[in-house]
Amino acid sequence: MAGSKKIEKDVFGTLPDGRKVERIVLRGEGGFEARIITHGAVIQALIAPDTKGGYDDVVLGHDAFAGYLAERKFFGATAGRYANRIARGQFSLDGESVQLPVNSGPNALHGGLDGFDRKLWDIAAIEEGAEPAVTLTYTSPHGEENYPGKLDVRLTYRVTGPAELSLMMEARTDRPTIVNLTNHSFFNLEGATSATPILDHKLTVAAEHFLAIDPTSIPLPEPPRAVAGTPFDFRDSQTVGARIREGHEQLRNGKGYDHTYCLGRDGELALAARLEAPRSGRIMELLTNQPGLQVYSGNYLDGTISGKGGKLIRQSDAMCLEPHIWPDAPNRPDFPSPRLDPGKVYRHHTVYRFAVRAP
Repeated sequence: MAGSKKIEKDVFGTLPDGRKVERIVLRGEGGFEARIITHGAVIQALIAPDTKGGYDDVVLGHDAFAGYLAERKFFGATAGRYANRIARGQFSLDGESVQLPVNSGPNALHGGLDGFDRKLWDIAAIEEGAEPAVTLTYTSPHGEENYPGKLDVRLTYRVTGPAELSLMMEARTDRPTIVNLTNHSFFNLEGATSATPILDHKLTVAAEHFLAIDPTSIPLPEPPRAVAGTPFDFRDSQTVGARIREGHEQLRNGKGYDHTYCLGRDGELALAARLEAPRSGRIMELLTNQPGLQVYSGNYLDGTISGKGGKLIRQSDAMCLEPHIWPDAPNRPDFPSPRLDPGKVYRHHTVYRFAVRAP
């Protein structure tokens, strides 16, 4: 797939029913690439520069499609219809009670048993030119995973800078429903096959509050907590592992960091987080218009599966930074609303911007 073309397409794999899973490669400057597959609208690879002029893949996942099909681990996937958790899989909408399948202890997680990450998306458009892009679509029928309303989702990956990937998601419905989408990439800026933990990555998060959770990762019935004076304060750059072993009850509940940070914005794209690797010098800035950012330090990666290069994936091998509406928001009128009505458009915009540390 080498060459100077800004965009290419090939077949990445085949589903058991014979349908083809396609891969689209979007290129920026130098060796920057985003490789997208249509199964789960997954970021299969993201090739970013380092301080020595080299390029490497910085997202965990699999080299072949069989790995994605065999285990549902959300590597690079689009999570929906509702990303993160809903308590007991229950909520009420216009007086009607909805019971979703539960798939994470007592709760519903990332769309249920067969979420958007397990669907084959259609290629709606491929755009050549200075900003190559691919648009994928998926229609979730009324009643899928017990969610109300038919939901038409349109997702565009676009290279918008020399080493910058933009993700735009839109959704429309034919009856009142809830929607909350995110990308679930696992980042290691030293490289996906480096076998080095992300605990020495430096993290900055532009948030003064976070959501405290119970042991099942549902937000507690309280307002957002201030990060000041806690291990959750990343307003100034801190290494991820500096305080991760402190005896804080929230670190116990999340088995590390697995919490939503409250970004305090109103639909405008702005910087949410910055991640920097000490050896490669890679820097990733994440901008989003979403009200929350889930910061997850890879606590449940247990070495039971192998990823790219045949490497076993272990705890803290990667970090997820997932912009979305707050978890359990359908049951919390004090949280940002995930409701979508006919005639309205859900819009999610996230940008991954890569750079290297100055000499």
